[in-house]
Amino acid sequence: MLSYIKGKIILKTEHFLIIENQGLGYKIFVASNISQSAQSGNETELFLYQHVREDSLQLFGFSDYNELSLFELLISVSGIGPKTALGVFALAGVNDIKSAIINNDSSMLKKVSGIGNKTAERIVLELKNKVAGIVGVGGIKSKEEMSADSEAVEALTALGFSREKVREVLQEIDPQIKDVRLIVRDALKKLK
Repeated sequence: MLSYIKGKIILKTEHFLIIENQGLGYKIFVASNISQSAQSGNETELFLYQHVREDSLQLFGFSDYNELSLFELLISVSGIGPKTALGVFALAGVNDIKSAIINNDSSMLKKVSGIGNKTAERIVLELKNKVAGIVGVGGIKSKEEMSADSEAVEALTALGFSREKVREVLQEIDPQIKDVRLIVRDALKKLK
């Protein structure tokens, strides 16, 4: 089973990369944040999940092992396939997804295409203890912090900034700031 690749990016699309390694090209589906930061011709390395079905074999790539672990947890939930799980990473980073699950906040998950209300609640219910066991308490945001971050992301994307760039900038904002207006103000300074 394939679990890691290091090679040159031959082709980049919105949904997948083709990476050349030892003369072979591997088509690897990736989240939009990885695709947007990838540059054709550059070296990259990804952790892989190999999805095998009767009629296909697909590879899914992740920038670090934490993303891969969370992806594997997500697809363990009935009704969540690999492409839907990959869509979750387009909305938020690993810590934000874990925080949402631990805080019983299914609202973020409902924004993913293919995840409805019942499925989002099932994800939270089935994964809450598993995620809490993996992460402990470090790096997990409270429900209030998650709400403030979500509101800030919505406000900044409404102003025309990409969701991925906004998420990057929000990681740089002082975590002590809880007021959405102050978060947006500081993010705007960094985005310009």
